[in-house]
Amino acid sequence: MLQALGLGLAEEAVYTALLARPTASARDLARQTGFEQPETTRILLDLSARGLVAIAAEAGSGAPDPADRGAARYRLTPPSVALAPLLVEQRNALQRAETAFSMLTEQYRSTAAHPAGSVMEVVVGVEQVAHRFHQLQRGAQRELLVFLLGEPIAVPREDADASESSALDRGVDFRVVAAKDYLDAPDVGRDVREAIAAGLELRLADSLPLKMVVSDRERAMVPLEMADSGDEPSAIVVHRSGLLTALVHLFEREWDSARPLYTTPTGVRAESSADGQPTEGELEVLALLLAGISDRRVASQLGLSIRTVERRTRRLMDLAGADSRLQLGWYAARAGWF
Repeated sequence: MLQALGLGLAEEAVYTALLARPTASARDLARQTGFEQPETTRILLDLSARGLVAIAAEAGSGAPDPADRGAARYRLTPPSVALAPLLVEQRNALQRAETAFSMLTEQYRSTAAHPAGSVMEVVVGVEQVAHRFHQLQRGAQRELLVFLLGEPIAVPREDADASESSALDRGVDFRVVAAKDYLDAPDVGRDVREAIAAGLELRLADSLPLKMVVSDRERAMVPLEMADSGDEPSAIVVHRSGLLTALVHLFEREWDSARPLYTTPTGVRAESSADGQPTEGELEVLALLLAGISDRRVASQLGLSIRTVERRTRRLMDLAGADSRLQLGWYAARAGWF
């Protein structure tokens, strides 16, 4: 936790151990942390020099003798006072790094050998393709747009899942369109359910023109087809340009026409397109159910048997590809059944 402020693991352990005590000696803290007493004393003196802890005076004894290190007791300096300068220092360092990043990026663009070089680069080889893929996913701060189809070539699925989890943990808006056969691979259904639960939005398309990942609408990566199995994997990385804009538009078009995926207790299902439309009688049943009326009361109001109500409800759920009545209501509203 405190490593981000420049403290090492041992320093953080001693600091947090002292946090729970008004005062403590090096001997006390050594027992609590498992460090040797000389090492604990050294850490305490270092923390004291940095203003994070202070040597506590015993009541009525005046100031302690700094030379008597074994008997000295230590207390924390209030964190709001001691840690604030470290936080400011880290913020300033991050700002300097961001400035350097912007300058280097701009310099790279301005010194490209020719215009095409600043728009597109070709990456060849398994390690290079995987490295650039992870750069795009782990560098995303706002949004990731992904097309999935076929088997992974340069980036194993487990490695892609790790980058995906990292992006979701950072709060990145993550949208994926997958080809309909993508879920046929072993264990993909389980991984997809976990990703959707973590915040990933996933839709299913009958087919997709290419694989792709777009990071923050700033750059995209598109794998290139291999002429034969002996060729090395390769990809193009597209930077901000009209080509990148076209790729983003392609994604949005496929996203709008794709079918949303949702999780069920037994797996992942896609919203299915109905082969037929609900009958008037089925819509009468649905309208009453969505109003919160029980099956028995629906049957009574419409002069039907409960079995007929259940059969009509089941057919509506089949048309909608729904596993619950809540999903059925969502589909009915989206499909314009009313």
